Amino acid sequence: MKLLVLGLNHKTAPVDVRERLAFGPDIIVGALRDLTNCDGIAEGVVLSTCNRTEIYCAVQDCSEEAARHWLSRFHGVEHERVGPFLYAHIGRDAVTHLLRVCSGLDSMVLGEPQILGQVKTAYQTATDCTATGKLLGRLFQHAFSVAKTVRTETAIGSSPVSVAFAAVNLARQIFSDLSRQTALLIGAGETIELAARHLHRAGIGRIIVANRTVERAHELAAQFDGYAIALAEIGNHLAEADIVIASTASPLPVLGKGTVERALKKRKHRPMFMVDIAVPRDIEPEVRELSDIYLYTIDDLQGVIDEGLRSRQAAAAQAEDIIAFHADEFMAWLRSLDAAGLIQDYRQRAEELRDDVLARAQRQLDAGKPPTEVLNYLAHTLTNKLLHAPSSRLRQAAREGEAEILVAANELFQLDPNRAVSTQ
Repeated sequence: MKLLVLGLNHKTAPVDVRERLAFGPDIIVGALRDLTNCDGIAEGVVLSTCNRTEIYCAVQDCSEEAARHWLSRFHGVEHERVGPFLYAHIGRDAVTHLLRVCSGLDSMVLGEPQILGQVKTAYQTATDCTATGKLLGRLFQHAFSVAKTVRTETAIGSSPVSVAFAAVNLARQIFSDLSRQTALLIGAGETIELAARHLHRAGIGRIIVANRTVERAHELAAQFDGYAIALAEIGNHLAEADIVIASTASPLPVLGKGTVERALKKRKHRPMFMVDIAVPRDIEPEVRELSDIYLYTIDDLQGVIDEGLRSRQAAAAQAEDIIAFHADEFMAWLRSLDAAGLIQDYRQRAEELRDDVLARAQRQLDAGKPPTEVLNYLAHTLTNKLLHAPSSRLRQAAREGEAEILVAANELFQLDPNRAVSTQ
């Protein structure tokens, strides 16, 4: 049984191609059943995120072409149109790829942790519909363990590498317990949505979303049990906010010094942490002059982000070493399966020979032959039968100069370690 990974991601395919090959949650179970019904594909896991679609298979042989055509056929897309965007990994390369994916080394944001949860969900879905077996089961459990090791033994996820993540990390440094804090997010674009996700994962107590289009603010706030307001209502709610993150496309500031001063009075000068990610700025620069205000701009965060990238890149090198070691470990286990099958077959053959010779010996005893004579026959015949095939192969190896087989046999049967093997 071999391992195969076939897929495409943000590095190899544009979004319009990734969309064509994505698997929604409503079709994933049917896809897994269809995949594992293909000739030569015994097990399967389908991983589909906004940045990647990958199928992990246990195959009887290298059924790469079968997997490629299944992927295009299932989505009703001509293989010639998507083939150039696909990559395939086989054997050890497949193992290494999954370990890198789970550890965040193959992500758009180096070291991001969300992918591990997505892989676990994909594996659980495949397991629930019996699409996985011994091989993929062992592989994915091994990958989850390695990802945990990478997180524990390196700093791959400890440093911020996005503006939103950097902003939330700074907030956690100022407010150690975010569960008691309220965050006001001004805007509803991608950066604000990402900041909301980071805040939610960090356990923020409450989220308020302010946006020019209130409907969009409602959509975003609903995802995180928050509530929405219009930009014009910020002055009425600012005093509630311990954390303010602003990122709109407004050409003029949406939050002025006077509004912040009034909010501070209502708060009895409890500190406020503000991050202005927008360019042009959303918060008047003069706000920085106020006591009890911690105001950061995107330039202030850039140093944090650059340092985070350098830290993660150094950690990634450590992670690659860990992954290489554990990929070898898994491949050793995989090779042991071949040995286990070989040993089982050899033992079965030996037992068949034993039973045959034993039956003959029993008939001789029943015929009245002396036990000593029968025992000698049993020992002699069984020894000859067990040694016949390997002896013949060793003689052939000697005739044909296959020294490596002779050396291996010497070690296998634990014979004289000083014996010189000659093929001359």
